[in-house]
Amino acid sequence: MRPTAHRRVDYAHFHPITTRWLDNDAYGHVNNVVYYNWFDTIVNELLISGGALDIVHSPVIALVIESACTYFAPVAFPDRITAALRVATLGNSSIRYEVAIFCNDDDRAAAQGHMVHVCVERASRVATPIPAAMRTLLHSLQLPSLSASPP
Repeated sequence: MRPTAHRRVDYAHFHPITTRWLDNDAYGHVNNVVYYNWFDTIVNELLISGGALDIVHSPVIALVIESACTYFAPVAFPDRITAALRVATLGNSSIRYEVAIFCNDDDRAAAQGHMVHVCVERASRVATPIPAAMRTLLHSLQLPSLSASPP
């Protein structure tokens, strides 16, 4: 069953991202790989601006182990987009983010998907628990309907 497009109210954190001429592909719309770049951008923008990640010095970093995206409507340069983020699941060392891309002033997502991070020690790349500061920040992005533990 195909998912339905989420609304802006379904998300907790927003970040404007400018489309660029080079984002368009030969078919005249933003290429699918650009959406994954936007997913990475909003997640890392949140972690860095929230003080939970120093990309050069943090002893714990997060690596993407899974991602997916469903597309509902085309986006093309020079559209204005807003990336939206919520946290669906906080595990011991993993985080499942849900991300949506909203075009211009639309209330329904043009695309939405998810990304899973696993926290690892920078040097060894061995899985490690989510650091306390990161967990606190991410917990604040869990919407009430998503914060229940999975069965």
